[in-house]
Formats: sequence, structure tokens, C-alpha cells
Amino acid sequence: MSVLSRFPALLFDFDGTLIDSAPEIAEALNLLLTEQGRPSLTLAQVQGLIGDGAPRLVEQAMAVTGAALPAAELAPLTARYLELYAAIPVTPACVYPGVVETLTRLKAAGHRLALCTNKPGAISVEVLEQVGLGGLFEQVVGGDTAPRRKPWPDPLFWALERMGLSPKQAVMVGDNANDVAAGHAAGMPVVAVAYGYPRMALADLGAELIIDRFADLPAALERLVSQG
Repeated sequence: MSVLSRFPALLFDFDGTLIDSAPEIAEALNLLLTEQGRPSLTLAQVQGLIGDGAPRLVEQAMAVTGAALPAAELAPLTARYLELYAAIPVTPACVYPGVVETLTRLKAAGHRLALCTNKPGAISVEVLEQVGLGGLFEQVVGGDTAPRRKPWPDPLFWALERMGLSPKQAVMVGDNANDVAAGHAAGMPVVAVAYGYPRMALADLGAELIIDRFADLPAALERLVSQG
């Protein structure tokens, strides 16, 4: 069986998988913290907070820089963070090596690509365009698109339903435990990249395969097919 016939759908995380967005996220988050009279976070600290969506990012940032805030106060701060983040320009330089070439190759081979991220949908679409990935994805599912964000499988089901495909026809590609949990909950194998923001030991993620370079993805897909 060919890779295309076995896995026509390929679903991807965004931050830490396709792009290194931590510097821009850190810049926006530290601007917010400064406005709130809080100390700034290091890039490494911010990388450890990425992956759960903007509301959780802001919540955790507030908790580690002083007193935690109630939900009623977090909502406007999250909106302000997203405003700050959207104003920071991103360039194709943030795209990890091999991403453009590999995605283009997979799409040309007939695979149908979808983005399943916890980043808000509208911002995700904007960033895709800014970094030159906009024309590659058939579906873009943000953290505010489906009823629940990853680690729930809802975003993956959302994308596949609109593609007319089943989870058995798909592979999830991501960098952290939320991606693995969502993929497995949806009933599909997961390929994890080793260079993102895993927030835990790679061996503990539970992914079927781990790749060191994004360009290794086609070979990993072949291995999944051979493994049955």
C-alpha cells in the first residue's frame, strides 16, 4: 500500500512544528507583562508555556510573574495579548528548515494538508500568509474553531469531517503532548518533531515516531505504512 492511499490526510501543529514562533510570542507576552507591572519572562520560560492556547498562556504567565488572576480578569488580558501579538510582524525566516519544501512535495504527491493549532484561527491564517505557507493547507483549525482545543481531538475531527476523510486515513504531526494526545484520542498515529517545544522528555511523548528534521517526514510516513 502506498503512503498516499494509506494516509491521504496529514494534520499539522503550527508553533514548534512548522514555525519557531517563540520569539514573537515572548515579545508580545512581555509587552503585556510590562503593561501590567510584571517582570519579563525569558525566551526559555516562554517556550515552556507554549502549546495550550492564548488564554492558558496568559494565565500561566500571570501566575509565574506574581499573583494568579481570576478568570474575569484574564479574558481582557488575553484579548490585549492577541492584539499585541498580531501587531508583531513575522517573516519566512521563522519557518523551520525543510518545512516549505517538504509540505510542497507532500501536497504535490496528492496529500491533503490541514493545520490543527491551538493558536487562534484568524491569527493562524494571517501568519500562514506572512510566512509563505498560506496556499498549502486545505483546512485551518484554530484553538477557537472547534468546541475544544487540543489535547481534545475536536480540532482533528473538525478538519477531517470537512475533508470528507476518517481518522484512519490521517497522521498527526506535532511537537508536544497535546498533539500526541489529540492524535491518539482521534485514533490516528502521531509523528513528533524533536526540535519544538515538547515541555517533557521526547521519549515520554508517546508518539509512534520522532523525527529530527522536518524533511524526514516522508520517510517516517513510509515507516508507518510498513509497520501496518
